[in-house]
Amino acid sequence: MTNGAILKTLGERIKEYRMRRNMQQSELAEDAGVNVSTVIRLEKGCNISIDSYLRVLRVLDMLDNLDEFIPEPPRSPILMKKLMGKKKQRVKKSKNDYE
Repeated sequence: MTNGAILKTLGERIKEYRMRRNMQQSELAEDAGVNVSTVIRLEKGCNISIDSYLRVLRVLDMLDNLDEFIPEPPRSPILMKKLMGKKKQRVKKSKNDYE
């Protein structure tokens, strides 16, 4: 699936959620603190800033869904052992750091 196709699908889904909440684009824009044109662009699948996207998701109570989109990586037992076994060391400065 191309990036454009993904954005279009996400935009359609956002529009559906907005409509199910019986909200106008202008209401969503005002509540999210973005321009109406931003909401229109989002629903059409155009690029918008991550900040604007998060504002819209927050208004639609969809931020919790981000955990499904980008789940927290599982803890690696090997990495945990390495981190726990490491002792903190002071950083030594070389002569060049003082010049």
